[in-house]
Amino acid sequence: MQAATPAAAVHRGRRRANGALEGEVLAALQRAGVPLTPREVQDKLPGELTYSTVVTILSRLHAKEVLTRTPRGRAYAYVPVTDEAGLAARGMHRILDARPDREAVLARFAGGLTAADAVLLRELLG
Repeated sequence: MQAATPAAAVHRGRRRANGALEGEVLAALQRAGVPLTPREVQDKLPGELTYSTVVTILSRLHAKEVLTRTPRGRAYAYVPVTDEAGLAARGMHRILDARPDREAVLARFAGGLTAADAVLLRELLG
């Protein structure tokens, strides 16, 4: 099998984009529930990702402030800053913060909610 590159990695004959790899790495860390080193993450992932690819992905997620890291021996151990719902909420906040017209973004978001989600949102804001 070819060596993986930071741009994409081969998984059972198919190439995966960075977003898919980041998702797999993040899911492995969330399932673990404890900080993991790059080698430990590599061992938990299917396929044959190289160590350097895993380190690159972890570094990118850390730079995006999705992971925190602490030194462990000669490596870092990584852990998600929050659970899946918290990461989704952080992403929504980033989108709002990056747009000049928050009201328009929120109006479009609210307008696209299902009736059940609109009721839930009203209850949460209530």
